[in-house]
Amino acid sequence: MFQIGELVVYGGEGVCRVESIGVPAIAGMDKQRQYYTLQPLYRTGQVLTPVDTKVLMRPVMTAEAARAFIAALPQLPPQAPPEGGMRMAKEHYHAVCATYDCAAMAAMIKHTARRRQWALRHGKKISQLDERFTKRAEDQLYGELAAALSLARDDMETYIRQSYPTWPTE
Repeated sequence: MFQIGELVVYGGEGVCRVESIGVPAIAGMDKQRQYYTLQPLYRTGQVLTPVDTKVLMRPVMTAEAARAFIAALPQLPPQAPPEGGMRMAKEHYHAVCATYDCAAMAAMIKHTARRRQWALRHGKKISQLDERFTKRAEDQLYGELAAALSLARDDMETYIRQSYPTWPTE
């Protein structure tokens, strides 16, 4: 069970702070269940979720793990979606983002950055699918790393570039 004040990664919300734990005084809620009240770090509003939720919910990585992860980025190989066209790519990208696996998201970002660079060099259009999922993966990855390192999310790309100057950029 998570504690009040703890930072967690929760489903599609990203990084949230546990604000309270208990039975909410809201009509229609199961009074026999405990709920987390979560405050997303990067948007307004609150999220109520049962303590025993089946939705992905895990602690944010530690600062030490975040620094080690960033240091290991140069050795992380790009990860391409399986062959099979846009539908397969979309399913792959969606699955990667849904797991909130930082290494998988970073590998996907590296792959889509290479595709973007190739398209630009060859006068081709940049894939909107790649761009949409890259932005989503960057938001999720940078959000967790920023929370772990107590930095602003907007500063994460610059922070990463200090260790890894060739990190992909838009």
